[in-house]
Amino acid sequence: MTGQVCERPSQYTRRLRRSQTDAERKLWSRLRDRRLCGARFRRQHPIGSFIADFCCTEAKLVIELDGSQHALRLAEDQARTKYLESQGYVVIRFWDNEVLTNIEGILHRIVEALAVTGSSPSPCPLPKGERGLEEPIPKGERVSGGAHERG
Repeated sequence: MTGQVCERPSQYTRRLRRSQTDAERKLWSRLRDRRLCGARFRRQHPIGSFIADFCCTEAKLVIELDGSQHALRLAEDQARTKYLESQGYVVIRFWDNEVLTNIEGILHRIVEALAVTGSSPSPCPLPKGERGLEEPIPKGERVSGGAHERG
């Protein structure tokens, strides 16, 4: 079956991480280092004989990015999704062009999926720059009512 790992998983995933698509690179820049709701995502994460594009193991959430080639592989994608769901994962899929043109909308849908799985902290922190601040808040300070306070 296409999509299954035929070589050593560690070598295969390493190769996949080095040859990311533009959409994978863009989404990874927003998911890495717990940047989205404090959730830890892994990229090119093996699950059984499949490799998930992005996976949050704590939330059991898999994010798959599909390029135009996936329009011809619907049955294979359905089988892959069915397997991942049988392992307890929630699978959400996005088209590459959707990630490239609407990253904020994609992130919003991922946050919603994290909330459904019950593993994201609440409330979810806003992405950098959406608090209306030009610079990050210095360590030991917090924002309350629009003003900095010492903590």
